[in-house]
Amino acid sequence: MSQTHFQLFNLPQTFAIDLAALDTQYRRLQSEVHPDRFASASDAEKRQSLQLATQANDAYQTLKNPLQRGRYLLQLKGIDTLEESNTAMPTVFLIQQMEWRETIEDAQNVAQLEVLQQELRDGTKALQTKLEAALDQNNDDKAATEAVRQLSFMDKLLTEIDSAIEQHDN
Repeated sequence: MSQTHFQLFNLPQTFAIDLAALDTQYRRLQSEVHPDRFASASDAEKRQSLQLATQANDAYQTLKNPLQRGRYLLQLKGIDTLEESNTAMPTVFLIQQMEWRETIEDAQNVAQLEVLQQELRDGTKALQTKLEAALDQNNDDKAATEAVRQLSFMDKLLTEIDSAIEQHDN
């Protein structure tokens, strides 16, 4: 049986993780399995080293990103968040989405986009807190799934804002 990303780094399987401990465990594991350490090893050992290094990289990227970590915790429970196909969201959130999109389209300058960017970052932090409570305290998979879907949308919107800022700068 393969181990989870949390087991790989000796971390509790919770949304709230110690990011410093994750970094420390990642560096420790990378130093142990880095392909350079196996330069004179057999081909099989080199392949295994590369596989472990790749697994460590993937696990680290997943766990350090709150959206990906929440999605992964739900996947471990057998829950698919269906972010691409299930776009049902609370009405209040849908209205807010439309307002955010209009603000991006109507922005006359970078300062307006940066205000929206900060608003979205604050909203993202609030959703991450909601996700943490749903996963770690309340065992509320439905609320966690909804939070992941909303975070996914906000993540995409933040990327759009970054692109709009770049366009204004050019």
